[in-house]
Amino acid sequence: MNIEVFSLCDAATVDIAGKLNVLGAFDTIFSSNMPAVYPQCTIALRIRFMSIEKGEHRVTVNFVNSDGKHIIPSANGTISINFPDGQRSGSANLVLNLQMLKLENHGEYSIDLAVDGRNESSLPLFVKEPLLKD
Repeated sequence: MNIEVFSLCDAATVDIAGKLNVLGAFDTIFSSNMPAVYPQCTIALRIRFMSIEKGEHRVTVNFVNSDGKHIIPSANGTISINFPDGQRSGSANLVLNLQMLKLENHGEYSIDLAVDGRNESSLPLFVKEPLLKD
């Protein structure tokens, strides 16, 4: 298994041909007012599986603060990986849209990805005060 794309972005879609479209990847939000409420963002994910990994896989995404407290409930799901015999690998796309994301404090947050109960990747999100201009 290989994580090909794991990104926090402004928007993402998957078209009928299986293309993952990602717009505006970011890792920092600037806000002078706390809690900050981010109106719309998306977690985009593309995972490649090898032929020996065909079948069902459990995927979990956790969005937590620096203390490990969940910002949103865990996103849990199952994906079914199946592709033609003779094909070496296949991929799965996942798009998780987040509305009105509430971030209580400045600091670092983490978006954690687990597949089949094993942590595979993490994304940081930094919430900072805007830089002051002289």
